[in-house]
Amino acid sequence: MTTTQSVQSVLLGKSLPELTEWIEGTGQPTYRGKQLYQWLYQKGVHNLQEITVFPKAWRAEMQDYPVGRSQIHHHKTAPDGTRKYLLKLHDGLIIETVGIPTEKRLTVCVSSQVGCAMACEFCATGKMGFTRHLQAYEILDQVLTVQEDFRQRVSHVVFMGMGEPLANIEEVIKAVHSLNKDIGIGQRSLTISTVGVPDKIRALAEEHLQVTFAVSLHAPNQDLRETLIPTAKHYPIHDLLDECREYVDITRRRLSFEYILLAGVNDLPEHATELAKHLRGFQSHVNLIPYNPISEEEFKRPGKKRINVFKQILQDHKIAVSVRYSKGLEADAACGQLRTNLIKKVEVDHAQPLQKMTK
Repeated sequence: MTTTQSVQSVLLGKSLPELTEWIEGTGQPTYRGKQLYQWLYQKGVHNLQEITVFPKAWRAEMQDYPVGRSQIHHHKTAPDGTRKYLLKLHDGLIIETVGIPTEKRLTVCVSSQVGCAMACEFCATGKMGFTRHLQAYEILDQVLTVQEDFRQRVSHVVFMGMGEPLANIEEVIKAVHSLNKDIGIGQRSLTISTVGVPDKIRALAEEHLQVTFAVSLHAPNQDLRETLIPTAKHYPIHDLLDECREYVDITRRRLSFEYILLAGVNDLPEHATELAKHLRGFQSHVNLIPYNPISEEEFKRPGKKRINVFKQILQDHKIAVSVRYSKGLEADAACGQLRTNLIKKVEVDHAQPLQKMTK
């Protein structure tokens, strides 16, 4: 397990009062706290030397103090404009983040962990295993990196990258508050996605956030769900749905259900009917996501006819549903793909093991 950089020694993620207290401790006047805050969150500086409004002598003295920014290790752009980044953290570990532009918005898909312990069969990140949680500042850094590279303000953030957000709930909640208060993204423009962690949905509900909450079901029954998501054996689907109902009761907010369609596996008409029975009466919306293939698995994306039949069955049962096609397929935009494929290329070209690349 790799040790994480002390949050106390990193400026990114601190509030205005915290930064003001810190700046006063370095011998600077109180008003410098607001300047530091603006340069961190609005200008996205990578080091204190860049803050030209500060005295040159102070910048020289503090030049090695960690701001909390990562380095772009590799990036790739798809024809649709989606950009996927591999970011190198302070300890040498590599994470992914994705910038997804549309005509009216710029969405960032952020990672919340290095790797993932959920081991979903259809997910490239699930093949990596789990290394460590990300700190809140490492989540904020992903958003600032995309914003800087696109030269455009980020409007939406989705926690759908590497990792299970609710397994790292404390840091994710800290990141949500900072994205909202410090970077200025409305909570209603933030989405947290989970495959389900016992008792964590209830804990999230009790935070009374205004975020969109998405639950990845991917199967209409327990047996199939355990096949696709091995950790689901610790969280029966009926218990998961009961906790989802609690979430709606506590927050009075609709939730979303994510359902990746795998050809011949979970996309049959009987699967749609069974799913509809589970969700009847729910204050929810279903996003059907045709599978984004990865090289490690033989799962296939269903054809449009099969997708439309599945959608129609849900609609016939009065379930709100839409189809969401993945963007950035040419950029290996499925979670974990770019990192996995780049590592494979490094190993083939240089016979270099994973440890040499990530540390």
